[in-house]
Amino acid sequence: MEILLEEFYKTDVYIDKFHFRKVSLDENSYQINGISQSGKTKLIKNYLLSLKKNSYLYIDCSDIRIDIYKLNATLAQFCNLNKIDALVLDNYTSDIKIVNVPQLIISSQTHFDIGFLQTIWLYPLDYEEFLSYEYKYDSSALNHFFQLGGYPSMHKVNPDERNIYIQKTLKYALSETEFDILCYCSKVMSQKVSAYTIYERLKNSRKISKDKLYKSYENLLSKKYIHQLEKVDHPKATKKVYLCDISLRTALTIDKHFGRLFENMIYLELLKSQKECYYEDSIDFYIPHANEVILGMPFADERTLFKKLESIEAFIFTYQIKKITIITMNRDGTVSHPFSKVEMLPFDIWALGD
Repeated sequence: MEILLEEFYKTDVYIDKFHFRKVSLDENSYQINGISQSGKTKLIKNYLLSLKKNSYLYIDCSDIRIDIYKLNATLAQFCNLNKIDALVLDNYTSDIKIVNVPQLIISSQTHFDIGFLQTIWLYPLDYEEFLSYEYKYDSSALNHFFQLGGYPSMHKVNPDERNIYIQKTLKYALSETEFDILCYCSKVMSQKVSAYTIYERLKNSRKISKDKLYKSYENLLSKKYIHQLEKVDHPKATKKVYLCDISLRTALTIDKHFGRLFENMIYLELLKSQKECYYEDSIDFYIPHANEVILGMPFADERTLFKKLESIEAFIFTYQIKKITIITMNRDGTVSHPFSKVEMLPFDIWALGD
């Protein structure tokens, strides 16, 4: 094992180009969690390139040459002898013992309860991060975002290979049951759905126990491949389900519904901004601390908008809504309302607004 560790130590890390992300690393110890291909490794390597070469040790724990028993027996001594300041355990598993070094960085899809590590959840690219890959910051960039989604690696994948690339990535990263659940969730994105409903649908096409499905569903939630949104003031009501990235919709199903895709995009922007939000019937997103309602209406006209406002009037007055933001594809403007400020904003303007 010492020979392999020596190889890791002498090998230079390399990234072809690093693009802007909203999170970064410093001298602290970190646990970086995120779905497969979200950019964890690139974030780590970009940080390591700022350090002296002989001060760090980078280990990809998925390397099949690693014998974990021997690694646990030799790693601490190797780090001590070579005065390793920063140890990186990429694709970390809980079988590997934590060693005492000045700085430890681990990455994994799964979150581990390691108290002294600061946790960073690395999501796929949001729209602002996506723009760092673009040559033009105009309407073509938004259309490109719809096509590619937030996987950083998709910019290097040929258009005719993108769906298969995502499918292969997910099949490698997930269990068979998790993959099947994710495929179903891609069909019902932005809709109310429960684990029981998914079980009822999948049991007709494959043999599966309820307990196994429920556990797999919770795994997808904990690894953030899917997200749930609670109904306002009804924590036990069926939650809405959203995908970790809009590209999964096209890659995993032939079902088309642009409105739901658009709503999922809005949710992911809210998620990364860490705004507490809920849904209500006929209302996409309610943000309590801002007394704001957000509605996704990509192709709204004034007539459709007025009808929508009438349908949610009771909610507006009950919850004292001060602001109503209508997210569109390309329309902007304001609408007169007796109680709330109503503003229409194109998605790209709204996403970059904060």
